[in-house]
Amino acid sequence: MHLASWAEKQDNERVLCLLCPHACSIPQGEKGKCRVRVNRKGNLYSENYGKVTAVNVDPIEKKPLYHFHPGKNILSLGTFGCNLHCDFCQNWQIAHAAEQGQAITPEEVARISHKYYVNQNSLGVAYTYSEPGMWYEFIKDTAPLIKEGNMKNVLVTNGFLNRRPFKELLVNIDALNIDVKGFADEFYKKIVKGKLKPVLENCYLAREMGCHLEITTLIIPGLNDDEHEIRDLAKWLASIDPLIPLHLSRYYPNYKLQLEPTPLKTLERAWERAKEYLHYVYIGNAPELDKCHTYCPECNAVLIERNFYNTRLRYEEGACPKCSKQVKGVID
Repeated sequence: MHLASWAEKQDNERVLCLLCPHACSIPQGEKGKCRVRVNRKGNLYSENYGKVTAVNVDPIEKKPLYHFHPGKNILSLGTFGCNLHCDFCQNWQIAHAAEQGQAITPEEVARISHKYYVNQNSLGVAYTYSEPGMWYEFIKDTAPLIKEGNMKNVLVTNGFLNRRPFKELLVNIDALNIDVKGFADEFYKKIVKGKLKPVLENCYLAREMGCHLEITTLIIPGLNDDEHEIRDLAKWLASIDPLIPLHLSRYYPNYKLQLEPTPLKTLERAWERAKEYLHYVYIGNAPELDKCHTYCPECNAVLIERNFYNTRLRYEEGACPKCSKQVKGVID
């Protein structure tokens, strides 16, 4: 175990965890809602520090990040633990697992990452699979080493952290995909077991800190697929920057939520509503809809062609090959 940060001692050996908005007041011997931060004799410890439950070299597009070094790979690491309890969790086998994982140090991650950086067209490290916010101390120690090696740090997160610790983490983060799971407070409360507002505030913060940002929303039939809600989500995102990419994903039954998969027509309508406000909207895990390519906003020429995770860039030096206009926001 590793001593956790963002903790405040209380009476009767309880500890208040200040990492995320749940603000768990944890009795002696118990864990917070994330199931990885535990009170031992009045001190808060992280049980997953340096424990890796999943490791792969993935295409950057798999995060998904479509506008951040497209065509590159990235070493992807995950651990156990999550501070949300989504009924539809797609990675519940990892997020809700008991204490487990192969031990690794920040220095070892940096060495492994550099090897893949040299030999496998890799950018650096993505902290992903479960919720990396619950790996807070390990990422805080690892990310600076990755930056020192001229590599990139990527966070794939639910964004449900308190502002101060999130800001501290972002100092060494280059790109994020934040999972905005819906655009209604009631949906977050009932289905996600969290709150929407802190997630939206952290999207603003990520851009304020100069990070590359993309957003993912899983479209679940009957729960967050209302066209007005999709339009509001896109309008809000455009208020930050209409060039921020939005990834709409197709729901399949998983974990506690056993509904029919999202109809393709529902995804298409959501895409149409989002495109009213955003330049770049994609549909994931529904290849039959052919909504994975990046097009020139001026002439609709294909700028980046994607076939699953095979990526082909069709323009150079930021100019569209068809209309010759400079295209903004396509590659960071």
